[in-house]
Formats: sequence, structure tokens, C-alpha cells
Amino acid sequence: MSKRKICAVITARPSYSRVKTALQAIKNHPDLELQLVVAGSALLDRYGNTVDFIEKDGFTIDDKVFMVLEGENKTAMAKTTGLGVMELANVFYNLEPEAVLTIADRFETIATSIAAAYQNIPLIHLQGGEVTGNIDEKVRHANTKLADIHFVTSEDAKARVEKLGEDAAYVFNTGCPSIDIAAEVLKSEGLDFDPIAKYGGVGGHIDISEDYLVVMQHPVTTEYDAAKEDVLKTLRVIDGLGIPTFWFWPNVDAGADGTSNGIRSYRENNNPKNIHFFKNMEPLDFLKLLGQSKCLIGNSSVGIRECAFLGVPVVNIGTRQNRRLRGENVIDVSYNEDEIKGAIQEQLDAPKNTKSSVYGGGESGKKIADILATIELRYHKTITY
Repeated sequence: MSKRKICAVITARPSYSRVKTALQAIKNHPDLELQLVVAGSALLDRYGNTVDFIEKDGFTIDDKVFMVLEGENKTAMAKTTGLGVMELANVFYNLEPEAVLTIADRFETIATSIAAAYQNIPLIHLQGGEVTGNIDEKVRHANTKLADIHFVTSEDAKARVEKLGEDAAYVFNTGCPSIDIAAEVLKSEGLDFDPIAKYGGVGGHIDISEDYLVVMQHPVTTEYDAAKEDVLKTLRVIDGLGIPTFWFWPNVDAGADGTSNGIRSYRENNNPKNIHFFKNMEPLDFLKLLGQSKCLIGNSSVGIRECAFLGVPVVNIGTRQNRRLRGENVIDVSYNEDEIKGAIQEQLDAPKNTKSSVYGGGESGKKIADILATIELRYHKTITY
């Protein structure tokens, strides 16, 4: 019997960490064949060359799709997605997968869903059923309606996907594959590498033997005009605290040019000695760095997911993670410098670091591969009630 061909499309830095262990499990499964397509910002140096980490991890890339239009605004997002549909349609035509996997909620992921669904290729969606409140939520729910098989990360998300009319027999709470990596971190000896020596970056020298913070702040696509001022507020707070900080570059979204501009201008004008900036890291290294930090600041979903499992205190800023299921490790604040500073100080003095398995316990990748090897594939469905 021939192996079932599963084609996964990685379009950005966060998508890889969200699916890495599932890719490994699919690759190693005796009844499955992994086809891997890398696209979008995952191919670009300015966003950290995720493709290099994918190849270093031993994956064979079957095709690459360059589709990111310059501009980092709403129109560029729409056009990038359109290019993705056209290019990925050809990729799937040539690879002839038996199912296609799309990941989460980034704006360009719907290109994968459209290109597969319109060609009657069964679509697998990872991380449906969650809520946030910006364009990502629209894309996530649209992916859910185009998808045939759903791997969700919590019971809350599972219930929501079923309420959207999806067949409960095709909705599986497998947890999040990124938690598999976090589980490895808990078994490790802590931070066993020097981030600056290994990844370079720019900015002040950080002594990893001291207490340090991590910042990951992205633009909010529905509030992209405010991206520069939003990041400047966080920069002023972190600079003023003087605590050693590792800061990661934003994703490619509408407003990313504003966030990047804010970081560059602040660095040039203020030269903060306590902040070191990175584009990207291998998923395991990033979580090791995060696991030893005193607090994560920003608006990344890693604060909601992996940090809950690791017990890392989080200051979540703004609306980007609105309504997303979270553990007790998170303090939510608005883009107000006094609020941000106060919440960081509160987390440092009395951290809310209760560990939570709300997004899984560390075996997600294997569960996903086992289901994909046996489930009946289909590409037509009707809404259930």
C-alpha cells in the first residue's frame, strides 16, 4: 500500500514552531509521506530566514513559493494572499497531495486553503476555533469552513468549531504541537547556549547569567496606523527599567513597517544599552530562552500558549490576543506606559506563573500523524446542526 501524501505549507516564522513536531511525526510515520512547501515570509532574510532552520532540522523542501509583496499594509496583505492562491494552486497540481495542511490564522494562510479546497483536495486545519478579535480571527474561521479535518488545541476551541457547523467526527482536540517543544524545554538543563554568540543580532550585550526579559510585539492589523507609536511606548518602558532584554523583530503584517521603523528610530536616537534585538531563533532555542526569562512582554500568542505551559509570567499589551483562552500567568494591559511598567514590576515582584496545560500536554504531533494515517479523507461536507 502506498503512503498517504500530506502536504504542509509553512508561510511564516510562527507557523513553523506551531507545526514542527507534527511535521516530524508525519515524516516518521510508516503510512504517511510528508510533502513540505515553504512560502511567504518564511523565505525572507528580513524575517529571519525560517527556511534555514527548517532545512537544518532535516526536512526536505518540495517547493518554495515567493509571494510577499512589499508594503506591509492592508493592500499588500490582500495582494500577497492573491499571489499565494495562484502559486500554491500550481504547486498542489504538480505535487498531487492527498491532503493539504494549513496552519492557524495568519492572513496568507487562507491562500493555502483556497488553493486546496478549489481543487477538491481534503484540507486539514490546525488551531481553528480560537478567538482574538482582529483580521486573524476572520481568516481562522474562514479556514475552518474551507477545511475538512480540524486539529484544535483546547476543548473551548473544539466546541466553537462544532458550533460553526463542522462534523464532530472530524474535529480533534490534539493540543498544540508547539507545546511538544515546550515539554522538551522543561526536561532540559536550562539555557545551554549564548543567544548573541549563536544568533548575532544587534544592540547591547546581555549577560545571560543575570535576570532578563523577552519582548515580542507585533502590529495589530486592524490598528496598523498606531503600530509605530505602540512599539515606542514599550521601548521607552523597557529602556527606562534598565533590565537586560532580548527583543524579537515583528511578523510581516500590516503595520510591520511602523513597528520596525519605531525600533530602528529608537535605537538610532537612544542607543539602549540593555536591549538586544533578534530576527529569529530555532523554536527549541527560543523556548529555552523564554523559559529562563523573568517575564515576556508584548502581544504574541506565545505568551498565551507556550508561556502558560512553561509557567513564564506575561504582560500582554493591547487587543491582539483578545478573548483567547489563557492561563493565570498573564496580566493584560493597554498601550499605556504606566500600565505596562506597573504590570512588569508586578510580575517581577509576585509573578503569576501558575503552569497550565490548557493547550495540551506535549504529545500533539504524534496524535495528529496517527489520525491522518487512518481517517477517511473527504473534500465535500454539509453543515451539521
